[in-house]
Amino acid sequence: MPVFPPSSAVRRAVAAAVTAVVGVLTVAACGGQIAANTPASSGVNFVSGNGNSAYFTAGSRAAAPAISGATLSGARLSLSAYRGKVVVINFWGSWCAPCRSEAATLEVLSEQYQPKAVQFVGVDIRDSLASAEAFVQNHAISYPSLNDPADEIALAFRGTVPPAAIPSTLVIDRNGRIAGRVIGQASYSSLGSILAKVTAGA
Repeated sequence: MPVFPPSSAVRRAVAAAVTAVVGVLTVAACGGQIAANTPASSGVNFVSGNGNSAYFTAGSRAAAPAISGATLSGARLSLSAYRGKVVVINFWGSWCAPCRSEAATLEVLSEQYQPKAVQFVGVDIRDSLASAEAFVQNHAISYPSLNDPADEIALAFRGTVPPAAIPSTLVIDRNGRIAGRVIGQASYSSLGSILAKVTAGA
C-alpha cells in the first residue's frame, strides 16, 4: 500500500499542537530562563518549589554561614549582628510569582513574632535594584532585604541547607543553626509551625 506524505494542512496542525504543548511545559517549569543554568547562577539552578517544609531537631542542625552584604537601601547588614535572635531568611525575586503571593504572609509573621526576638531578613536575587525596591514598596515589607544579584549569598548556603528553589525560607535558631526550611511559597501554617517550635526553644 503506498504511503503518501501528510498534507500541508496536517503538517500545520501537528506543528501547532507541538507548539502548544511546549508552551504549557514552559509555564509549568516556572518560566524557562528563571530556572536555567546561566552564568549568573554560578552552576546552581533555581526552580519553583512546592511549599514543603522541614523542621530539624536541635542535634541535627547545620551552622548557618556568616553572610553579610548591602541591603536594598545601601546599608551594611551582617547575620552575626542578630546572634541570640531567631532569624528568618527569605530568598525572593520581584520576577517570582510565588514570592509575590507569600509576601503578605511573611510580613504578618514578621510583625507577630517581632516581640519574641525574631528578625526577618530578605535576600533578593537576580534582580534590578529598581524592581526590588518597587516590590518592597508595593507589598509594604518592613524588614530589610540584602541585595544579591549574582547569587553570592545564596551560594554561601550550598554546603548547609541550600535554597534550591525560589522562593525558599530558612529559619535560624538563636545559636546560629538552621532549624527549618520551606521550599517554595511559605504558608502561614508551614512557616508559623516552625517558628512556634524554635521560639519555644525546641
